[in-house]
Amino acid sequence: MVVFICELGDCKNYWNAEGRSTGDESTRCCKQSVSSLKKTYLCKMKTPVNILIFSAPSGSGKTTIVHHLLQKYPQLEFSISATSRAPRGKEQHGKDYYFLSADEFRQKIANNEFVEWEEVYPGCFYGTLHSEIARIHGNKHIAVFDIDVKGGVNLKRLYGEQAQSVFIQPPSLEALRERLISRNTDTPEVIERRLAKAEDEMRYAPQFDIVLVNEVLADTLKEAGMLMDGIVLFKK
Repeated sequence: MVVFICELGDCKNYWNAEGRSTGDESTRCCKQSVSSLKKTYLCKMKTPVNILIFSAPSGSGKTTIVHHLLQKYPQLEFSISATSRAPRGKEQHGKDYYFLSADEFRQKIANNEFVEWEEVYPGCFYGTLHSEIARIHGNKHIAVFDIDVKGGVNLKRLYGEQAQSVFIQPPSLEALRERLISRNTDTPEVIERRLAKAEDEMRYAPQFDIVLVNEVLADTLKEAGMLMDGIVLFKK
């Protein structure tokens, strides 16, 4: 489900992809159908988008959606984040992340080499390097970020209308718990910590331009593609 926040006049309704209000039905605005939703969304894009931000609680399907879009749209290029955590599974340095030690990360902070950074857990850092954005824009591509929630909010604040921010939301915390367990990469203690963090992170959803509730992955991929079509069309 795609959720749009109506900002016309005093209307603060939320509208889903079928054009049905999820807010106060007594207040109506122009968003009465899927077609008017798309047109209104595109009209709000006053400048071409050079940065596309995806954020979500861990286990919400964000990385799967980002990889799908990167394969489908050659205009996109993945912005590799730096992190001080250890690689998971088949993750590779310079492809999935720039893996740094905590001391190396702190040194780059001191050198002002990050656009933004966050200590997500004690001693576990994530951040975006200035050099990475410069590299992608030098290729005349849209930089795509798969980034933690606070990092996404910070990037949107920094880049404003040059960026579109997308929040991937799980259908429920219980559904998220099942997904984290099925990944079989974390201990029960870590899963509980991630769930507590996810509950807090979901409060940031209204600060993003678009919210995608990832209930059925195939539907979410289709909706993400619709949003991307609009961004690519506007940029031409």
